[in-house]
Amino acid sequence: MNSALYLRKLNQVNFLARLALAFVFFYHGLIPKILFPCDVEFMLVKLHGLPINALLFSQIGGALEIVLAALIILMRYSLWPVYIAMFMLVFLLIDVAIIMPQLLVEAFNPVSTNTAGLVLGLIVVISQLPKENNN
Repeated sequence: MNSALYLRKLNQVNFLARLALAFVFFYHGLIPKILFPCDVEFMLVKLHGLPINALLFSQIGGALEIVLAALIILMRYSLWPVYIAMFMLVFLLIDVAIIMPQLLVEAFNPVSTNTAGLVLGLIVVISQLPKENNN
């Protein structure tokens, strides 16, 4: 495979991984936090003992996830939004393990979704080309 074709394919892999990672944050920010507020989200807020309305906290979190999704896509030549996403996936998984560990064994649990998101983030980082090679 020639060098130009290889770089183009690597760039495509990077973009697809960015899209998939952004989709995870966009979907989880919009659907269970804003459009269809989820009881599990409310329970997690309440278990932390935060002095804030659980619905409001969830909606703010959802909006921030949507912003992060947009940054992952729009800041194509920067890795910092990807690193923030990866940090959040690890942090939130640990948080759930401590606060509500029974969620770790349910269907579509944070172990599987966060691990998949972390792998997508790693694919973005590994496949990131310098800006001058992204044509």
